Formats: sequence, structure tokens, C-alpha cells
Amino acid sequence: MSKQAQETREALGARLRGFRKDAGFSSGRALAAALRWQESKVSRLENGRQNASEDDIRAWCRVTGRQEQVDDLIALVRHIDELWLDWRRQLTTGIEKRQKKSLPVYARTGVFRIWHPNLIWGTFQTADYAKAIFEQSVSMYEIPDDSEAAVAKRLERQRYLYEGSRVYNVLLGEQALYSNVGGPQVMQSQLDRLTALMGLARVSLGIVPRSALTKIWLGHSFSMFDDKLVLVETWSAEMSVTQPREIELYTRAFALLKQSAVYGEPARALIAAAHAHFNH
Repeated sequence: MSKQAQETREALGARLRGFRKDAGFSSGRALAAALRWQESKVSRLENGRQNASEDDIRAWCRVTGRQEQVDDLIALVRHIDELWLDWRRQLTTGIEKRQKKSLPVYARTGVFRIWHPNLIWGTFQTADYAKAIFEQSVSMYEIPDDSEAAVAKRLERQRYLYEGSRVYNVLLGEQALYSNVGGPQVMQSQLDRLTALMGLARVSLGIVPRSALTKIWLGHSFSMFDDKLVLVETWSAEMSVTQPREIELYTRAFALLKQSAVYGEPARALIAAAHAHFNH
């Protein structure tokens, strides 16, 4: 769980504790008895050590006489869930829905800052590369296979490369050029696509060579949308970062990663070397 999600959960617990005390329940044990819960559950909820369900909120507010707070607190619970969404829950009906969900975020973003140490960023992917990625996800998470529909939604993002005045600052680790997604032919087409994108005026593509002196550990991939949102993907879940002081950390990390990157002809040379590798 992100620091922001935990802090929000603790704030929710403090509000629930206040409701309990205002209602005259002097201890968690007394409230637990009224709710027919274990006392430990009341303690975990009040101290932010357990996620409250929507039913938990309704029961708590009913017993403490704070029904008018139900809608507000349920909205808060849902916000906590959105800060850390496990992939199985997000992809339960397939991948297309998650790809569609991202389109409004891309539409309203003016400046993108993207870091991927070992894969090509989604908006830069060819259809075949994206399909191979989605097929891996279908296998990994054992979800319905809607790869073709998901590819179509992912490719919709690419129109934003040519519309408006959006700026794309993208950093890839050199390993991203060699991670074999879909086989040699798919990789060669994908690398050709990267070279073509470097010609766009509002695209800044840097490559961090594998031998580059690093100013910060390479860490995990992340996508920054203006200074308002950072999305971090792990194997188990996707985390949304919206707290300003955490976003500032990602801003600093991106600036440090840029110091290790090469651009222009040196970057093209690295892409060409990877292309030649897949000719063998």
C-alpha cells in the first residue's frame, strides 16, 4: 500500500473513532459488542490497520447514529481502493476496460514524464508488440482473452502524439530495446517505430545505456501526468500517487535518471544496435 493510501486509511480510522466516542461508546469493546464484531476488528479499523468495507461503514454509522456520514465515508473507502488496485480485480472482465479507462487521463495531460527500464512504453508500442504484452497478461492473471480489443484501445492513445501541444519526455533503459517481446520480427518493427517517433517535435526520447553511471537506482517504471498523477505498476497491482510531496519525489527521480540518458544520434545508435541483434 502507498504511503498516501495508508495515511488516508488512518484518517478514516480517526473519524470512526470520533464517531464511537461521540456516541458514548467508551471503548472499542463496547462498540464491538453492539456490532457483534470481534474487539480486534474495531481496533484495526480505528488504527488504519485494516481496510473498512462499505458494509462496515454502514454498520458503524448506524450504531453510532451518524447515518448522514455514510455516503461521504463510502466515497473515502472507494478512494483508498483506487489508490492501490490489484490487477486481478481490475482485469476480471479482460484488459480492454482498463485500456479505455486511461484515455481521459491522456486527453487532459499536457506534459508526460515516462520511465520504463525494461519495456517499451505503451503509447509507443506497435500493435504486434502490444498484443504480445496483453497475451502475457492473460496468461499471468488467468483472465478473459480480449487482447485484440485491448490493442485497439491502446492504439487510440497514439492520436494524442499528433494532437494539441502535448509534450512527451520518455526515458527507456537500454534493456527495453532487448527484452524480447513477441519474437525478432516484432522487435525489429518496434525498434523501427521508436526511431520514427524520435522525429516528432514534441517527443523527447532518451535511452539510459546499461553501462551509464547512474545517479539513482533504476527502480520500477512509472508514468507522470503533469504534476497531478503518477501511476506505478507492479506485478500485483497499480498504484496511483496524487500526494504532492510524493509526486515531487518522482519528479526528482526522473531528473536524476535523465542525467544518465543519451539522446539524438547516440540514442539512435543504441536502437540500431538492438535492431541488428534481432537480425541474427
